[in-house]
Amino acid sequence: MKTVFKNLRERDVDRIIEMAWEDRTPFEAIELQFGLSEQDVIKLMRIELKPSSWRLWRERAHQVSHKHLKKRNNEMDRFSCTQQRQITLNKISKR
Repeated sequence: MKTVFKNLRERDVDRIIEMAWEDRTPFEAIELQFGLSEQDVIKLMRIELKPSSWRLWRERAHQVSHKHLKKRNNEMDRFSCTQQRQITLNKISKR
């Protein structure tokens, strides 16, 4: 694993993967929060995911135009759904 990824904790890696799978979360949000560029996220996903899952994610991320802030519609101003529950260590917290 590259030195960039050695500094990340397991829960950070899980959160990055989760954010990368979300259609509404742009790569810029991941970079702002974790300091990883789009290319770093792609490398991390390739390392952490099974090959078939990585191909599915890559195709999906490539097709979704709002994964980049510059391509995003101006009306879309948040990174996650307002209905999204608080997520802690991959467990959904009760309200």
